[in-house]
Amino acid sequence: MPPGADIASNLEDVGRRLRAAAARSGRNPDDILIVAVSKTVSADVVRAAAAAGQRNFGENRVQEGLDKIGATGSLQLEWHLIGHLQSNKAKKAASAFAWIHSIDSIELLRKVDSAAAETGARPRVLIQVDLAHESTKFGADEATVGDIAKAAMDAKAVELRGLMIVPPIADDPEESRPWFRRLRDLRDALVSGGTPAANLAQLSMGMSHDFEVAIGEGATIVRVGTSIFGRRAPVA
Repeated sequence: MPPGADIASNLEDVGRRLRAAAARSGRNPDDILIVAVSKTVSADVVRAAAAAGQRNFGENRVQEGLDKIGATGSLQLEWHLIGHLQSNKAKKAASAFAWIHSIDSIELLRKVDSAAAETGARPRVLIQVDLAHESTKFGADEATVGDIAKAAMDAKAVELRGLMIVPPIADDPEESRPWFRRLRDLRDALVSGGTPAANLAQLSMGMSHDFEVAIGEGATIVRVGTSIFGRRAPVA
């Protein structure tokens, strides 16, 4: 794992890449949020990134995230759950994470909403969309996204903020572009159909290898891990 100095340098490089991609697309880089994907790294590494100015962190697993949230509570960080959320962990996630990117059914939405209402939490949620229908990926079918969005508008506690996608893995970042464009088009269609634009303003798409392409297609949240923390062993 890189020491703190390397993390600071990596964050600076990611910021440079983000600004360049935004400039090519005629966008304001301040409109794009970097979520540092801190899965498998220690709380000390998170602290090093925080010392370099990073404030938003993403975790794939609820318990791992809870452990780091507890260990870094004095730093006033904002935590995003970006991995699949099992319904039996909805209560823990709803009260601990500021953002949940992986809502993929009305049932899960309602469980998170009920849990948040019980604890007084107001998590911001994104609907994860499965456009490629990969057997190893989670996400809502495109045809059901509108119904999930409607259910979110009737929710008591959660705040719908947008959509999220994990496209098929590809060596060439340009191969991700059609998926990012389809997610943006889906968002635009939902807004045209009556979903308030403010509730779909965020598009969480793009990772270390393709976030510049995602920015070109309208990403407002990019989830960057390897380019900040280095390569990590796969989690079993």
